[in-house]
Amino acid sequence: MLRSVYLKTLRDYRIAILGWGIGMGLVIISPMASVATLISTPQARAALVALAAQFAWNAEPVATGTVGGYATFKIGIFIFLVGVWPLLAASRMLRGEEDRGSLDVLLSMPRTRARVALEKLAALWTALLAIGMIAGVLAYLGGVAFHGNFILLDGLLFGLDLALICAVIGCIALLISQFTHERGPAAGATGGLLIVFIVVDMVHRVVPNTEWVSRLSPIYYYNLSKPLIPSYGTSVGGMLVLLGLAVVLSGAAVWLFVRRDVGDVVRIPGLPLRAAIPSRALPTGDWSLRSVYARSLGMIAMPTFWWTLLIAGFAAWMVVVVEQMVGKLNDLLNSSSGSSPALGILKNIGGGGTALNSIFLGAMFELLPVLLMAFAVTQVSRWKTDEDEGRLEIILSTPQSRSKVLLGRFAALATAAVIVGVATLAATAGASALGGVKLDPTNLAEATLGMIPLGLLIAAIGYLASGWLRNAADTGLLSFLLAAWFFISFIGPDLKWPDITLRLSAFYYYGTPLLHGLELANLAVVVALGAAALAFGSLRFARKDIGA
Repeated sequence: MLRSVYLKTLRDYRIAILGWGIGMGLVIISPMASVATLISTPQARAALVALAAQFAWNAEPVATGTVGGYATFKIGIFIFLVGVWPLLAASRMLRGEEDRGSLDVLLSMPRTRARVALEKLAALWTALLAIGMIAGVLAYLGGVAFHGNFILLDGLLFGLDLALICAVIGCIALLISQFTHERGPAAGATGGLLIVFIVVDMVHRVVPNTEWVSRLSPIYYYNLSKPLIPSYGTSVGGMLVLLGLAVVLSGAAVWLFVRRDVGDVVRIPGLPLRAAIPSRALPTGDWSLRSVYARSLGMIAMPTFWWTLLIAGFAAWMVVVVEQMVGKLNDLLNSSSGSSPALGILKNIGGGGTALNSIFLGAMFELLPVLLMAFAVTQVSRWKTDEDEGRLEIILSTPQSRSKVLLGRFAALATAAVIVGVATLAATAGASALGGVKLDPTNLAEATLGMIPLGLLIAAIGYLASGWLRNAADTGLLSFLLAAWFFISFIGPDLKWPDITLRLSAFYYYGTPLLHGLELANLAVVVALGAAALAFGSLRFARKDIGA
């Protein structure tokens, strides 16, 4: 396998294929398990359909009274999680090897640039197709287990649609990486565009007569196909648009790569360009060189800015959506008695409570910790990449202890997480004040700041695992862990799993703070686990061979 660039690259993706494929399969199965209890009677089915119509901003409610329809609707924007891996993989596919210098060695062999780039691209597309197929087969098996009315072909088409949108996201990252000196900015910019695409796709479901705006988002064409709903089917046109976008974007990226210097970037006429990092003079007086913590903070400043903008902006956008939807939801509840199925389902989705704004936003705030955790995973990946590529050797050649280096990096990440949390609190409070959406200030602060320990927990686990695993395996493990936590928290209650099982998920300890506030005991458990993982990770790093 090492004789072929295609097979070698595909081999490197083997853990990600299994982790992301199984993880996304579990995500689609989880709502299938719960829908049986939500449509047990005709009244409950009608209430569910009526309720889903009020949450149309999340996804178009089609046949929500069926297993496939409810699963397609419920996952909604959560499906964006699968886009994280292709943007990371594509941004480092060429640019990452240029950073390490390994591309120079590869190009010294009798292979053209175009062949190397195309083989790597083919491996990425094959990996995405495999992830989609695994998720599709698991979706079909879930349908069989929970009496869905779709066949294996429908499950495979669902996986194909998933693979195509992931290919578009990856190709965007590959194209942007041709204009950046490092893979980090390319991945960050693509992540930002992904969130923008998700919001743009929502617009036509929130604001009437704006479908033309949503057509600017590739997510719109992904949503045109709903293979798990046989009565709706698959949009061949939507899939062809996604395939066309992927081909055009990847073709442009390869064309630019073939025509530029290795290690350099594509130069845009009229736009001043900073010199490449290797040719910059060392900024000996720069504030960021005064300590490992300060340097680490300087390194993640730009990613922190973009992730803060995205997470805080997303939270504020959710408040705007609430202001648009709250009237319809009030009408729905006013038309039902206190013991109606609609009210019961609404409380189940939102986690309970009486304030409609808090119920609605409470459900969406469960996504914010996932976003912060995704940010933490990217920074763990950056730490492990620095170790694998020998960058830590320079730092450790100075009088810095290994534990101090690791804890300095973690402290910088903790500072970034606090910045994200505080900015999200400010943005949400401002949006609720301007939109007239009443929220409990204390619960709002606990909901936004309470996600910080969860982000640091997944980061600490990643630092611990990095003592034994390579970068791809470490990132794959964290991604699988997030998917498993998501599965336990969202499927466990509906399957009446025991409380001890639900406690295996970190989301259990976050709860629904916008509705009920944070429980200090649960917060203490998260902090204790994170501290233990960080302590063992620091001990492992202090005793291992660098790069081993």
